[in-house]
Amino acid sequence: MTIAATDNAPDRAAVKLSVKHLTHHFGVFKALADVSLDIRPREFVCILGASGCGKSTLFNAVSGLLKVGSGHILLDGRDIAGKPGEVGYMLQKDLLLPWRTVLGNITLGASLTRGATNDDRAQAADLAVHYGLGDFLNHFPHALSGGMRQRVALMRTIAAGRDLMLLDEPFGALDSQTRIGMQQWLLQIWRELNRTVMFVTHDVDEAIFLGDRVVIMLPKPGRIGSILHVELPRPRAMDCLTSPAFVETKRRIMEMLYSQATLHGVPGPGLQVPA
Repeated sequence: MTIAATDNAPDRAAVKLSVKHLTHHFGVFKALADVSLDIRPREFVCILGASGCGKSTLFNAVSGLLKVGSGHILLDGRDIAGKPGEVGYMLQKDLLLPWRTVLGNITLGASLTRGATNDDRAQAADLAVHYGLGDFLNHFPHALSGGMRQRVALMRTIAAGRDLMLLDEPFGALDSQTRIGMQQWLLQIWRELNRTVMFVTHDVDEAIFLGDRVVIMLPKPGRIGSILHVELPRPRAMDCLTSPAFVETKRRIMEMLYSQATLHGVPGPGLQVPA
């Protein structure tokens, strides 16, 4: 398996995903209100917001698991609204099958859709070896740490072969040291595999460290409050967390969050803002 790193510069003339005027109700509760967003190929976009702002509803809509009340979702110009299987989707919970090995879990998508072949297993093994899971291919989930389980879940999402990956707070349950390591690992994978990523988080530092853009969502109803371009060079190392550019970006995001919340009469956002 040959993996060549790229500069991951988004194609600014093209659109990978176009979300247009999504609105959705759960009964009388308005979960999304006129949400529109374009994401370019190879872009890493972080969706930032407190619980209840519609982040997961937006993801479920893009993944095809939820058919929204109104609006359009286009992937490479094709309408994918209500059509599961068009994108890769990873939840915060790893959802590994305990009776399948690491290799078996990575190839789960192929097994469920058409039956995993020897080529599928060989490619999954190569992927696992390249990204540090080679010694664990025959292990079962109960023998793995939380961080290792998340690595397997991400490999499963990658092995599905979709250009667009939705990652819904995949590191939220991990301790801080493991989480930092997983963030660096994810950026390596994204850089080398040339995928487009939508990443949900409620951690401000995580959103800045990972993203090309940060989309700030506000609740009641769920809507986009602001979009901020992250002007930090890539590749990013941990020392950028204390750089003047990082601190200024964080200040701007916090200002946007609280000014938007005050403007719309929403209580202050319950976000993770490390000291």
